[in-house]
Amino acid sequence: MLGRRRVLAHATTLCIAGLATSVIPQTLLAAAVGDDTSTATKKRIFITGSTTGLGQMAARLLVEQGHRVVLHGRSPASAQKALQEIPGAEAALHGDFESLEQIKDLARQANAIGPFDSILHNAGLGDDETSRVLTNDGLPRLFSINVLAPYVLTALIQKPQRLIYMTSGMQQSADGKTALDDPLWAKRSWSGSGAYSETKLLLSMLAFTVARSWSTVRSNTVEPGWVPTRMGGPSASDDLNQGHLTQAWLAVSDQPAALVSGRNFYHMNRKRSNPDAGDESMQNRLIALCTQLSGTPFPG
Repeated sequence: MLGRRRVLAHATTLCIAGLATSVIPQTLLAAAVGDDTSTATKKRIFITGSTTGLGQMAARLLVEQGHRVVLHGRSPASAQKALQEIPGAEAALHGDFESLEQIKDLARQANAIGPFDSILHNAGLGDDETSRVLTNDGLPRLFSINVLAPYVLTALIQKPQRLIYMTSGMQQSADGKTALDDPLWAKRSWSGSGAYSETKLLLSMLAFTVARSWSTVRSNTVEPGWVPTRMGGPSASDDLNQGHLTQAWLAVSDQPAALVSGRNFYHMNRKRSNPDAGDESMQNRLIALCTQLSGTPFPG
């Protein structure tokens, strides 16, 4: 037990010192994630998009640590499959993020079995959309899944203590004004990578709006890196084994470094976000847009 404590303390020191994660062994990173929570303080976490990839990996880690985890799949069948693959999970909800009706129903499901200590907004679509595919609601699928769904769930689910939004390093290159002037790509020639980058910037704006507006909620973003998941593809160069650790740590850890709000993280360290994500006037434009498109106001 003493040796375990030493490993945890060493990992915490490395994180606080801000050293690059490439010099931190995977075992130390894993030891830093959530292991400081006692049995009495185990958390209840809802993770969207937890049937595969990083969402499933984070869910499995948190279940193994003794936390109560609720999964999410796109359909009842995928939700049931997620439960079979992580049998220690508490439950699995379902909802297709291409449908506003189903997104709102997912919020109702979550509230029916809530509340949660933490919600991890992990579900998302990648940058390989070759055309502007519209949902039945008339919205670009990429925008509906990556921006509007997390907005609606944030607005409708009872406030947790912590919110974590999975963004991307690609948001760093997006321009907030351009993204808000034409968020649905109705005026521009489609670019899958450009649209994806903008959705991740808008998602960061949402996270930092929450951090600014809700003093009782810790809201942060995580860049997992380019990892070889189904979304990232086999040529992704970052370490898959590190891709899920930071969000799991933020969801449950009582370490001071995790008890912050309005911050962006990459591999257990703070990373500067796109400055537009913290621009209050742009945040207000985003909230107005999402309210209009979803019919769901942002609660104060």
